[in-house]
Amino acid sequence: MTPAQPDADFSMQPIGHIVSDFPDKFGIPRQPGLAPAASANLVLSHPFDDPLSVRGLEDFSHLWLTFLFHLSPDRRWTPLVRPPRLGGNARVGVFASRSTHRPNRLGLSLVELIDIDTRRGVRLELRGCDLVSGTPVLDIKPYLPWVEARPEARAGFAPQAPPRLPVGFSASVEAILATRSDGTSLRELIIQVLAQDPRPAYHSVASEAREARTYGVRLRDVDVRFQVNDGEQGSSVRVVDIVPA
Repeated sequence: MTPAQPDADFSMQPIGHIVSDFPDKFGIPRQPGLAPAASANLVLSHPFDDPLSVRGLEDFSHLWLTFLFHLSPDRRWTPLVRPPRLGGNARVGVFASRSTHRPNRLGLSLVELIDIDTRRGVRLELRGCDLVSGTPVLDIKPYLPWVEARPEARAGFAPQAPPRLPVGFSASVEAILATRSDGTSLRELIIQVLAQDPRPAYHSVASEAREARTYGVRLRDVDVRFQVNDGEQGSSVRVVDIVPA
C-alpha cells in the first residue's frame, strides 16, 4: 500500500451539529466560556448517534469540540488577519490568531457538559458555548485539566479576558422580560453577550461610532436592540428594545 502524502487532501464527515442560543454569528462571544448562560445542544448524526459512542463521557465535566466555521467563505484565507482584540487594525499571522478565516476553517471550543440524552439517538447538553446554530461538529474529546490547563503559559496579545462593559435595560425591555418564562436566563445571557461589546472592532474605536447608533443581535427567538455610549468615563451598553426575530 502506498503511504499517504504528508500534504494530501483529506475528507471529513461531521458527527453532528449544534443547536444553540445564537441563530446568527453576530454577537457570539469570541471565546468559549465568556457567556456561561449560553446553552446549546450537540445533536449527533447517524451512525455516530449510537449511545455506545458516548459511554463514559458523563464522567467528564468539559469537552473539546472540533468544528467547522461553516459560515466563513470556503477557501478564503490570508496569511495576515486583524484580530478584534487588537482593535481591528494591527495585523498578525493567521496561525497566531483564532480567526475564522483559516485555510481549513477548523475551530476548537472548550464547553461544559451538562447532560447526555440517549433516549432517541444522542444529544449532549452544553453550557458556555460560543457556536452558532447549525455548526457542524467534527470531533469530541474529553478535557483533561491535569495536562491541558497551563496557567503559566504565555497568551501573546490576549493575556487576559477582555474588559466587560456595564449593561442597562430600558423599562420597556424589563417589562418584556418579566412576561417570559425564560426571562431571567435571557436577561443574564443578554448581559454576558453585550458586556463584551459585540460591535465590530473598528466601530468601537472610530470617532463616528460615538453617535447613538442602534445595533441588533439575535439571541434565542428575539432581536435584541442596543446602543453603546462611548463616553469619556468609558463605554456602557443600554438595551433599548426586544422584538421577535
